[in-house]
Amino acid sequence: MNNTQIIEHFYTAFQQRDYKTMQSLYHDEATFTDEAFVGLNSHEVKAMWQMLITRGKDLQLTFSKVQAADNQGSCEWQAHYTFGKTGNKVHNIITAQFEFKDGKIWKHRDSFDFHRWAGQALGITGKLLGWTSFLQDKVSKTATEQLKKFMATQ
Repeated sequence: MNNTQIIEHFYTAFQQRDYKTMQSLYHDEATFTDEAFVGLNSHEVKAMWQMLITRGKDLQLTFSKVQAADNQGSCEWQAHYTFGKTGNKVHNIITAQFEFKDGKIWKHRDSFDFHRWAGQALGITGKLLGWTSFLQDKVSKTATEQLKKFMATQ
């Protein structure tokens, strides 16, 4: 499988809520970072996708603009879901950057507009404070705690 196919296979599995296939595409030394989950190792990122898929009952996504060359790749993806803590509907637009090693995802970085996301997910609080590092740090800390609790039950 070439790098373009790896990205397409990853997001197709995501659409099908197949976290086991997603997990299988990560290198044993993989890392992942986005605005909520910072500096995850391979074991943590695999658990994160399992947690998000099993908890996100109405999660739907699309992906496009898949590009890959040598050991790097990228794509854009969009997620529609209900944010569990508030019940608010979220439409998040994400850019994914990948580095590959040994035919697997080695480094994965998702980027999105945190202020936009916070306004949708957290309502007025997110709209007012979504641009602050305070809120982003709080969201990241909460996400990390949730992931650790989830991993402890697996």
